[in-house]
Amino acid sequence: MTLEEMIAQRDVLLAARFRGVRTVEIEGRRVTYATDAEMAAAITDLERRIAAAGEGGRRRRILTSASKGL
Repeated sequence: MTLEEMIAQRDVLLAARFRGVRTVEIEGRRVTYATDAEMAAAITDLERRIAAAGEGGRRRRILTSASKGL
């Protein structure tokens, strides 16, 4: 799934959630969420994937330390 597709899906889910609708149609597929929490979890997952794709993947941080050996 491309970044643009994930952003489009997130926008559709957000718009439906703000309207109070739990059924959305994305790319010809109809999805009905049982609860608002389930829809919120789907939005959170998409936002996490979008952030990871925007960063180019997981970033690593290397910490170094030094001492005089005393």
